[in-house]
Amino acid sequence: MPSERLSVVVTRRLPEAVETRMSELFNVELRDEDRPMTKAELVGAMSRADVIVPCITDRIDGAMLAQAGERLKLIANYGAGVDHIDVATARQRGVLVSNTPGVMTDDTADMAMALILAVLRRLPEGMAVMQEGRWDGWAPTAFMGGRVAGKRLGILGMGRIGQAVARRAAAFGMQVHYHNRRRLHADTEAALEATYWESLDQMIARMDVISVNCPHTPSTFHLMNARRLKLMKPGAVIVNTSRGEVIDENALTRMLRAGEIAGAGLDVFERGREVNPRLRELPNVVLLPHMGSATREGRIEMGEKVLINIKTFADGHRPPDLVVPSML
Repeated sequence: MPSERLSVVVTRRLPEAVETRMSELFNVELRDEDRPMTKAELVGAMSRADVIVPCITDRIDGAMLAQAGERLKLIANYGAGVDHIDVATARQRGVLVSNTPGVMTDDTADMAMALILAVLRRLPEGMAVMQEGRWDGWAPTAFMGGRVAGKRLGILGMGRIGQAVARRAAAFGMQVHYHNRRRLHADTEAALEATYWESLDQMIARMDVISVNCPHTPSTFHLMNARRLKLMKPGAVIVNTSRGEVIDENALTRMLRAGEIAGAGLDVFERGREVNPRLRELPNVVLLPHMGSATREGRIEMGEKVLINIKTFADGHRPPDLVVPSML
């Protein structure tokens, strides 16, 4: 790379500390307003920058990369997931892609446990009654939920976040089970006191709670489809802090409305912001606006990883968090 500072375009507003440091290191173009760029704006940004810093709201496909020109050399994603970027096409065009793995592990695992507690203990229903001034006082049968301790938790995807969920669940007295593309090392499995299920179907049918913690890939799209959702016990609940596309949202909505599944906690949705309106009507569903990584500490650490990836690239080295198609 030339000795002058890299030209960097950031697609969304980032924490102030991150933007300040980025401005000190690079010729950076920051956003004045915090809204997703249009497709035309993204193409324009890629055509005039050495590096673009997108996030999950920025879908970058092969056709857009073909219009980017020759200047773009690095897509330094602000986030761990890169399913919104055509990584294979980027690499074919000589554009590297980096991400920010690891920094959101604890925050997302905390949110998974928060959703489990909220759904099992009916917290939103209780909050609504209090906020609307409808509480008539304590009653022996009011707002009875389910005890967390002793419940069987089935974790779908036992990577960093899945393992962090397992540790938290064990502290609450839950029995931890998991299904993963590859079984964990015996020592890790023993430390987590987790039971491995080779058959996802068999695990789903026996769990009280399902936690979705796997990435969105072609092989995990609608992994929890209508057939698998029907395997769940009527008293079971499902939470998702990973990617909305892993669950067939329409099938889940139908089953929740029919009482075939007891409840759900969702931080992500199949169609992004377009949440199924019928989900909003259900008292046994907790919906959150993709808050899993929304801590000050986590978002700043994400920015620091982006900075390290760009600076390392600027110094002529491979970014430490380089994404390659074989990883997906």
